[in-house]
Amino acid sequence: MSGLDAKFLYSETRTAHMHTIKVAVSDMRRLEGGFSYDTMTAVLGQLLVHLPPFRRRIVPVPLGLGHPVWVEDPDFALARHLSRVVLDPPGDDRALAGAIGSFASTMLPRDRPLWAIQVVEGLRDGRVAVVVKLHHALADGSAAVALLRNVVESATVTPHPDPAADPWRPEPLPTRGRLVARALGEHATRLRGLPHLVRSSVTSARDSERTRRTFEPMPPIPLHHIPRTSFNVSLDPARTFAMARLPLDALRDIRRATGTTLNDVYLTVCAGALREYLVSRGELPARPLVASVPVSTDPDAARLSGNRVDNIYVAIGTDVADPAARLALIHDGVRASKEVRSRLGHELLEQRADVVPPQLYQPTVRLWSRSHVANVVHPPLNVILSNVAGPKEPIRIGPVNLDALYSVGPILEGIGCNMTAWSYVDELAVSVIGCPASMPDPWALVDLLPGALDELARAVGRDVGADH
Repeated sequence: MSGLDAKFLYSETRTAHMHTIKVAVSDMRRLEGGFSYDTMTAVLGQLLVHLPPFRRRIVPVPLGLGHPVWVEDPDFALARHLSRVVLDPPGDDRALAGAIGSFASTMLPRDRPLWAIQVVEGLRDGRVAVVVKLHHALADGSAAVALLRNVVESATVTPHPDPAADPWRPEPLPTRGRLVARALGEHATRLRGLPHLVRSSVTSARDSERTRRTFEPMPPIPLHHIPRTSFNVSLDPARTFAMARLPLDALRDIRRATGTTLNDVYLTVCAGALREYLVSRGELPARPLVASVPVSTDPDAARLSGNRVDNIYVAIGTDVADPAARLALIHDGVRASKEVRSRLGHELLEQRADVVPPQLYQPTVRLWSRSHVANVVHPPLNVILSNVAGPKEPIRIGPVNLDALYSVGPILEGIGCNMTAWSYVDELAVSVIGCPASMPDPWALVDLLPGALDELARAVGRDVGADH
């Protein structure tokens, strides 16, 4: 396991869960004979051949002498990863969001592959939701899209009659001696490269800071003049969830009219909703909120596992009332932040993650969580805003159409709001996750997104009100 992947394991605590949530909602009314949980389970068992990371479990190295290793789980059992829930009428989106929040509130067990699926039945209009809880150590957003594509391109709705056609074979768990020997060998390799890594890191940090100082305003950095909001508290284990869908053409129209990017427009819509949310609570800070924005560092669309992701830090202009001016600020800020972050070197980020010892990282994270110090110190950042390019064509598996697709990443100690968007065909599906301490009612934020989009469109001379 790479140090970057392992970092998500080391960062996990009882209150800060490092899994992501994926939700696929489908209309099952055209399915002959209706929906069957048993049939779905059989089909999923067949599709596992196209989901290779789903049968790998982690094995820790004794005494934390090295990063954990992936092993094809010799005790794999599909039933240990599946559950179902049936909603009471009316089975609307709020009821679905409540079920998703409950499912997201528990950690994934470490004694099996790091994923779980809950099937949510009883939705209005004959819909069924498949909710996937996927540990971030297993895959980032880009890899998750590739896994979905892999399934869709290979899927059938009839379970394969020949289990021998599955090429997967379990592996015996490695012995303690083998794990330690492997870890020591990796440490020897890393130690040889450590002097070069230190020199390169110091040089890149100086170059990055010099570059940052050339911009006005300077791109923000974590822990430096970050305003405090109700999002920025110590977490509790429970999760709250809400979602909305925005017309993708409306965002594209604004992008074309302003010469910005789709991500700039998305960040501006989120900023508008966040501004209105904080105004309604009487807690809008004078300084702009600062968002952590994940960016992919790997253009390989076929990658099915692992993390190739970095983060930029962007002031999102919540102190600016004019949405058009806010969009211009965010556009410039994203460009500057990408330039500053690139000077640090994405490859160096991965190399530094490889050499951080678990014995140092894990106790620090746990102390930060258990002490609730996030309630009293300045936050590292305010919110996480992510945008992932999803499928451009409608997904159909046999007679079943995928109607909606949602995804959201984790929240962190002191950063209790994550807004993640996945595009799907002609919509941008936005999911918001928090916890009762940071965001007891995420719908109060989500319901502001359409209005923020309308407000931005009017500010740049467009009118999308009739489109959604």
